[in-house]
Amino acid sequence: MASIIFLRHGQAQNNVERRLTGRMPNVPLTDTGVAQVEYAARNLSEMNVSRIYSSPIQRAQQTARIVAQHNTLEVVTDERLTEIDMGSFTGMKYDDLLATQGDVLMRFYGNETAPAAPGVETFMSVRARVLSMVGDVLARHPGENVVLVTHMDPIKAMLSTILTLSTQNLHELVIANGTLNIFLESDGHFSLGGLNIMEPSRLIKSW
Repeated sequence: MASIIFLRHGQAQNNVERRLTGRMPNVPLTDTGVAQVEYAARNLSEMNVSRIYSSPIQRAQQTARIVAQHNTLEVVTDERLTEIDMGSFTGMKYDDLLATQGDVLMRFYGNETAPAAPGVETFMSVRARVLSMVGDVLARHPGENVVLVTHMDPIKAMLSTILTLSTQNLHELVIANGTLNIFLESDGHFSLGGLNIMEPSRLIKSW
């Protein structure tokens, strides 16, 4: 049995500001984000991890390096783990987006073939690249435990391939910063090993 462990990057400045930075550069982890990742890294040190792949985005790269230091591994960057392209929404605050664009996020999760707005990557595209990455990882590292450091929507895309989730479910689902999300693979079939694994005191706080 293999496990694909998706780690969402730790809290970054855009999360504090509730801003959609997408693929913008120079958006680092906060001190809180570093602490979140340190906790995840200590847990991963108990899981016999053999490889770490990461999104190229700065906040993911910072996260991956912390995990790598705890596990004496190198970080391999793969574009398929990147954040979604936010198009014209890049830099906009989340609350402003909802106020001016209404159900744009419902359109993103519900209409998989057409962009929710000009320049915005489709959910189908996100899922296709994530599944391509997972397929390659399983082929390269059969039976191993591999960490993929990425962002919220790529993890939602993976979840949507093994669970029946409505558009509303996908919209409302939160993959918290710095959490482990584990998918177990056996004979070509996936099961969910864990979702939003985090430091216990965070469970009763706003993520």
